Amino acid sequence: MAISTINPATGELLKTFEPLKDTEIATKLDLAQQAFDKYRHTSLQERSQLLQSCADILEQDAEKFAKLMTLEMGKTYKSAIAEAKKCALVCRYYAEHGAEFLADVPAKTDASQSFIRYQPLGIILAVMPWNFPFWQVFRFAAPALMAGNVALLKHASNVPQCALAIESIFHQAGFADGVFQTLLIGANQVADLMADERIKASTLTGSEPAGASLAMASGKQIKKTVLELGGSDPFIVLSTADLEAAAVTGTTARMLNNGQSCIAAKRFIVVDAIADKFEKLLLEKFQALKLGDPMVPETDIGPLATAKILQDLDQQVQKMVHIGAKVVLGGNPVANSSGNYYPPTLITDIPQEHPIAKEEFFGPVAMLFRVPDIDAAIKLANDTPFGLGGSAWTNDPQEQQRLINEIEAGAVFINGMVKSDPRMPFGGIKRSGYGRELSIQGIHEFVNVKTVWVK
Repeated sequence: MAISTINPATGELLKTFEPLKDTEIATKLDLAQQAFDKYRHTSLQERSQLLQSCADILEQDAEKFAKLMTLEMGKTYKSAIAEAKKCALVCRYYAEHGAEFLADVPAKTDASQSFIRYQPLGIILAVMPWNFPFWQVFRFAAPALMAGNVALLKHASNVPQCALAIESIFHQAGFADGVFQTLLIGANQVADLMADERIKASTLTGSEPAGASLAMASGKQIKKTVLELGGSDPFIVLSTADLEAAAVTGTTARMLNNGQSCIAAKRFIVVDAIADKFEKLLLEKFQALKLGDPMVPETDIGPLATAKILQDLDQQVQKMVHIGAKVVLGGNPVANSSGNYYPPTLITDIPQEHPIAKEEFFGPVAMLFRVPDIDAAIKLANDTPFGLGGSAWTNDPQEQQRLINEIEAGAVFINGMVKSDPRMPFGGIKRSGYGRELSIQGIHEFVNVKTVWVK
């Protein structure tokens, strides 16, 4: 598979890279192992200082990195700047809290002394997606490196320059050669990598098939994986909700990153009593969005990352129409455009029992369902193979507790948008994956939780 930069706003091929040969991969693996043998013995204070340096670079050069993200995958420039700064935030978070998270934990036993010690595993392989080309990498790398591991990055093949830029950030920050390396390789080379005994574990953010493939390759070698896969997150609106706030936030939650987010609000589930009013509000917000050049500050939605994603999304929408759903807004790719542009789209009257109603739509397409009450809302919210996040809007405390307890997801946000935050664990259940990133749980995913007993 080609490893290329193709500008999604124009369709222009800008740069192509040759995948690494087996001998080159072997050299990088040797370097990673040599680096781990030394880096594992560095102090927590030194690792903290290195991560703070990464944060400084990300903040100082945010505009440069943002242009690269926009060029390679089409996110708006203003959102790309925010992404670079969020990467700095996660570096600082683990720099400040890593020592606390990794400190020995005493336990009372029949020993003179007993405690839990956290120690690094070794080389961790990260298989990362294109949609948040910097954030997805840093939210793995910051805790992994703080814990004393070293990292190999196999990034998505359409963001090679982002992948190389990230490697340069770690090098510029002062991390030793080999502590963080980018591998420009195809997906077909990952299984062989996992077979190398020096790689101790892996993490992947991406599609279900990609996750299943990595889990299978890792399972054969009895190696740990953390998977963050797809989502078809519900956005439930009940009768006591602040409808204006829900519509504003729902628009952001669906259209963020040009609609290409695993935790986007993909299925709006609204009770009949306020459905007409909410649909009108949501439609108005969608209609006000500006689609266009992602480098222009006024643009709200840029192009989809690849022509294939555009084609797949269009096919899903046309299938919806075929089964009787109603397209209220949008519904077709932008005509006469060399870029991968798809407009904000709102679909209603969807047959709830049809399999496509449970699929993930990776683009600026919102599905709106009407239900009679909270029971039906929760049932529909859970009627999907996914379980990543869920947003629910109500000012009734009893309803809030039911939604928190009964929505099947790794995260539930009440009167707010589902988002990742370094202070809170992030991950899903069901076919959305397993394991957690961020917070204290994220740094403990790739360590040896060692029991120590002394008498």
